[in-house]
Amino acid sequence: MPTITKLITMEEASQHNTKDDCWVVIDGKVYDVSSYLDEHPGGDDVVLDATGKDATDEFEDAGHSKSARELMEKFFIGELDSSSPSIPELEIVKKVGKDIPWKVKELTKQYWFVPVAVVGISVVVGFLYTRKK
Repeated sequence: MPTITKLITMEEASQHNTKDDCWVVIDGKVYDVSSYLDEHPGGDDVVLDATGKDATDEFEDAGHSKSARELMEKFFIGELDSSSPSIPELEIVKKVGKDIPWKVKELTKQYWFVPVAVVGISVVVGFLYTRKK
């Protein structure tokens, strides 16, 4: 007889993102790892960074052992409800000032005569200065 598990939406799982109330989603399963944070060999920061999103890739990249995977079952609280919409990705906004070199390049193209005039004046002044000696 199949076991019935609680379905948890990604939105609900993402709300449990503090040290006292920490849920992670791995391979479509939701785990309440709040009581395990202090014992986690990689530190609690690693786990806290994985809350609020599907942390399957991070979990796999860390190369967890078979015993770690077995230990996870102790914290299992439900399955991810795949019928609910996932949390939309945050939009990445460019920081102001990051495109300053591009702006300088564009201004130089628009006002090309300014750097040419500066170089020209420098050559003339240098020539006149060396002739006086």
